[in-house]
Order: sequence, then structure tokens, then C-alpha cells
Amino acid sequence: MDEGVVTLAHGGGGSLMAELLAARVLPVLGVAEAGEDAAGVGRGLLMTTDSFVVKPLVFPGSDIGRMAVYGTVNDLAMRGGWPRAMTVGLIVEEGLSLDVLDQVVASLAAAAQECGVKIVGGDTKVLEAGRGDGLYINTTGLAEALLAERDLPSLGRARPGDAVLINGPVGEHGIAVLAAREQLGFAAEVRSDCAPLHEMARALIEELGTGVHCLHDPTRGGLAAALNEIALASGVGMRLEEGAIPRRAAVEAACELLGLDALQVANEGKMVAVVEEGMAERALKVLRADERGREGAVIGEVTEGVAGRVELVTELGTTRIVDMPSGELLPRIC
Repeated sequence: MDEGVVTLAHGGGGSLMAELLAARVLPVLGVAEAGEDAAGVGRGLLMTTDSFVVKPLVFPGSDIGRMAVYGTVNDLAMRGGWPRAMTVGLIVEEGLSLDVLDQVVASLAAAAQECGVKIVGGDTKVLEAGRGDGLYINTTGLAEALLAERDLPSLGRARPGDAVLINGPVGEHGIAVLAAREQLGFAAEVRSDCAPLHEMARALIEELGTGVHCLHDPTRGGLAAALNEIALASGVGMRLEEGAIPRRAAVEAACELLGLDALQVANEGKMVAVVEEGMAERALKVLRADERGREGAVIGEVTEGVAGRVELVTELGTTRIVDMPSGELLPRIC
């Protein structure tokens, strides 16, 4: 990297972005902690912000408008929040089709209504043609905390013996967006798993209370990034069973063809839950009671191993390290 020049491949991601934030952004802003999906702001409230730059704007199973609402709702839910309100900023490129804009705005409205979230404000800016790739969306969301702040799910609360669960198959969103962008035309269409998870997260917290130690949505960087982030923040190891991780045959085939690891491919409707030892079966029952968790599974456990190390026991009985993705393998995916 040249001195004084930011050069992030594909817009950055993974450890490179984390290093940039830690060295040049967070200390200047006075942010002591980072990485959580949402932050407590006092009086039982949680807040999050996110930006969406997916390409193409419309893809199998969803579009940027619906994804912006669900993504914001899910970030709040991962900290134990019940979403209430959000703002929306639209950065529109000159020349964007009005039909596409109408579709995205309609999706925003429908998704917000579905989630019971009120859009209370926003902003619109227009960029010159060729400068904005169609449309970017920025959101800020506000939620009521379902537990006292000290008891909320957090990346740093995983403990040895805890069970690790996920609510369904991995990698669908990333492959759906990539296939649409590159017009790959796989024989079996893969659709994005884009979906709101706040009801499932609330049900889990109502059932297990403070036994829900961590919730995290494996978006950019996929399951691999999400589990590495939890292991690092909590100072623990993790051990996964490859055969227990839900997968779609079409996603596996696409990943094999493209040379991708399905564990590193983005999701938009998946939730990793780390729950207290002995509560795995109760947690799994809650997940499977929701239509978005019918294929939920216990995929591993938290260990006293090397802090930050995530190990995968393969179906052949061997063990490999699941690394934190070193860059954004699939750019413009969320």
C-alpha cells in the first residue's frame, strides 16, 4: 500500500477493513468498542446504521429496498432489540430508471410495514451519471431493548461449552446476487435468503432469557467471518461439525464451480446463535418453530481452545481452520 493512499480491493472488507478502522477511524472518533451489530444509547434503546451498495439493484428473491429494511431490522435484533423506527437516505444516480426507483421505494415501504417499523425521515441526493452505479441506500434504525443492557446478546459473551446454532442453509444470498450480476444462468436458480429475523430473535430471548449469549447475522464474509468475530471478541475457540451445517446443493455446486467457500459467502436471512450450555435443544425448537428456521441446526460448540480460532471437523474426520476472510471475495453484495 502506498503511503497516504487508501487502496481497498473491491471496496474493502475482512481484516483489511478492520485494520483501517482500528488504526485511522475509531481512535479519532473516540469509539472504544466496535463490531457489534447495534449499540445501546441509553434508556433501553438500541441504534444501528448501515449502507447498502448491492449490484444489481434487483436480484432473485429480493432487491436493495427490501434488503435495506431487513438488514437494519436484523442488526437491531442481533443485540436483542425490537425495531421501532428508521430513517432512509437515497443516493440516486442521474439516469436511474424511474421504474426501478418505483420498485425499490415500494419494496422499502412494504418491508417496513411487514416489520412494523415506521420510516420517520430521510434524505435524497443525486449524483452525476456514471458516478453512483444506480442507487445507494443508507439507513439508521432505532429499537427497544428486550433485556437490561448488561444482559443483551453480545459478541463478547460466548463461553466454553456454549452451543452454536444457525437457522438455515448458508451462502444463498451471495450466490444469487453474483449469478444475477454476471448472468451465470445456473441450471438450478438460487434465490436470496433476504428476510427479517426480529421475531425469531425475540422468541429465542423470551425462551432462554440471558441464556442467549450471542446473536450475529453472517452477512459480508458469511458464516466464517461471523464466527471468527465472536471467537475473537470473546477470547474463545470454536469447533464446528461440517456435516451439521445446513447447505443447498445448488449453492454448493455454484461455489465449487466458482472456487468459493460457502462458509465465506454472504447471507441476508441467517442468524448465528450462541446459547448457554444445556440449552441447545430448547433453542433449536424455537428456531424450527419459525418458517425461517425450519432447517435450523446445532453446528458446533465454543471451546477453551486458542482464542479466536475456529476449527471445522470435516465429513472425512479431518480438521481445518476456518479463517477470517482476508478481503471481500464478492464485492457489492450487500
